[in-house]
Amino acid sequence: MEEKKLDVKSIIGFVLIFGILLFMMWQNQPSPEEVAADKAKQEQIAADNKAKDTSVAQEDTKVTTPEDYSNIVPGDSLQQIALNNKLGPFAYSANASSKDAVVDNGVLELTFSKIGGHLSEVKLSQFVDFDSIPIYLVKDNNASFNINLGTSDNRVFNTKTLPFQSKVTKNGENTLVSMKLKVSETKFLEYLYVIKPNDYMIDFTIKSQGLSDVINGSQEIKLDWSQTSKRHDQSISYENRYTRLTYQHDGGNIDKLSQAGEDDEMVEDVDWFSFRQHFFSSILVANDKPLKSVVLTSKDLVEDEKIDTLFTKTYGAKTVLALSGNELNENYGLFYGPTESGILSSYDKNLEESIPLGWGLFGWINEFLFIPLFGFLSSYLPFGIAIIVMTVLIKLAMSFVQYKQYLSQMKMKILKPELEAIKEKYKDNKMKAQQETMALQNKAGASPLAGCLPALIQMPVFYALFMFFPTAFALRQKKFLWADDLSSYDIIAKLPIDIPIYGDHISLFPILAAIAIFFYMKMTTGQQQMSAPQQEGMPDMAKMMKYMIYFAPIMMMVFFNKYASGLSLYYFISNLISIGILLVIKNYILDEDKIHAKIQVQKAKPKKESKFQKKMKDMMEQAEQQKKNKK
Repeated sequence: MEEKKLDVKSIIGFVLIFGILLFMMWQNQPSPEEVAADKAKQEQIAADNKAKDTSVAQEDTKVTTPEDYSNIVPGDSLQQIALNNKLGPFAYSANASSKDAVVDNGVLELTFSKIGGHLSEVKLSQFVDFDSIPIYLVKDNNASFNINLGTSDNRVFNTKTLPFQSKVTKNGENTLVSMKLKVSETKFLEYLYVIKPNDYMIDFTIKSQGLSDVINGSQEIKLDWSQTSKRHDQSISYENRYTRLTYQHDGGNIDKLSQAGEDDEMVEDVDWFSFRQHFFSSILVANDKPLKSVVLTSKDLVEDEKIDTLFTKTYGAKTVLALSGNELNENYGLFYGPTESGILSSYDKNLEESIPLGWGLFGWINEFLFIPLFGFLSSYLPFGIAIIVMTVLIKLAMSFVQYKQYLSQMKMKILKPELEAIKEKYKDNKMKAQQETMALQNKAGASPLAGCLPALIQMPVFYALFMFFPTAFALRQKKFLWADDLSSYDIIAKLPIDIPIYGDHISLFPILAAIAIFFYMKMTTGQQQMSAPQQEGMPDMAKMMKYMIYFAPIMMMVFFNKYASGLSLYYFISNLISIGILLVIKNYILDEDKIHAKIQVQKAKPKKESKFQKKMKDMMEQAEQQKKNKK
């Protein structure tokens, strides 16, 4: 029976791939230094937001709630004096009856508050969270939209506490919501929202009319938008990993704030910024011209997923609004909806770049290959089957890589006796042994790099898929076999304790993937002996690889226990196919005797050295000569 020994090149390929995985896992995980030390911060966030929304009102006026404004008695002179003292020129708005405006466009259910004129509720009609509760991006004071402006009487007001008058009209199929903060019937600050049917993007205009003598043009008018992201996924820590403030600036550059801890950035010429959650986003788009300067902030709220269970991050954006003729006229887009490539790209604003598909080459592979391919397959097939079919297509397309690897392995196996003979012949001259080894491999066309390079070709595909599956909105809440949600982990058993790194549950797909990886590595380690004799002073790679054959599957089983089950399904099927391809190559395609004969023919031919090989040979000879001279 053929003695099984380790295939260094294949194992090195696995080591490099899992090294990338570990680096990415480390990069995505918040470090202890980056997170705040106070574990009670999550419990206080709701109270902090509420206090933030009402602090100015408590300091400046007693008339700050809808109920208080509704109790105004017409003709009450004392009450009118109090209103004038507190609201100054905007007291006029408090005298007219108003109500919250509610609009349903088929995909969004929107509530516009008569206090502040902003969106107080945003419900996504077609989606629910992991617990079948409707998705609200804005609700219960988790968001604040405020304009801070000065008036000609040297007072400063915050619009979020002032009374707006609402009016809902129709313009064709579109619904127009006008929220006006009035000084008189002809003088006002207006928020105008244009809501289109079945559209996640809202046209939003901030404009003033007749306020040139009311607004103090010498003071900056500041817009302040903040929002705390609510938890929607099964695992809050997994959701938080893909929740990040993303923005485009300077004509197309995409940047992000830190994934963990607290971060802030002063950014110039901002085209849009996204308060991105895992699968849903709130985005402000500068339609007419980039925002001159924006201060963006992000604060991570998840330190302990057992305690911090409601919110993931708090985002903030502050900018200065420019006056034209001492009046305001700014046009924006407000997007509330799925972080889905097809929807975001339909607005032609480059918003799809807010999806974390990977940088550079990896993102291009996802954008131009995997997303279109999976979209096509899932339009005809169930999502789990679509993953399997896509896996088969990818593995078949990459089968030439596996063929090249196995061919290199077989060549090195055939040369092993001669390599051992060289080692024995020049055991007292290590430099000469290396020269002869390289010469033999060059003549036979069996360089060890020939086995490593094909493995490197697979890495961009591996990394791209690692980013694709966790961010694929199409997989959200799609079932397959025992998995209830292919975008999250599957659960076959709950554990009585939460094991660090592993979690409080057992996922089956990572276990199956780990088993498949184990058997594939066992097969490949038996295909050839070590590519070269063990060099003195070098680490014992054979011994290290013997541990890797067990360590790599354990890594898969542990680290992927909290990752998307669709990703683990892909790796499981991928390794099963790899085993099948390997068996076909070994038993039906490559013939060891023919390869041996071909090597002998190649060895007999004169082989011209490349410039690199000649240079390496000269360097080794010079080093050998210097060694002799020292003696």
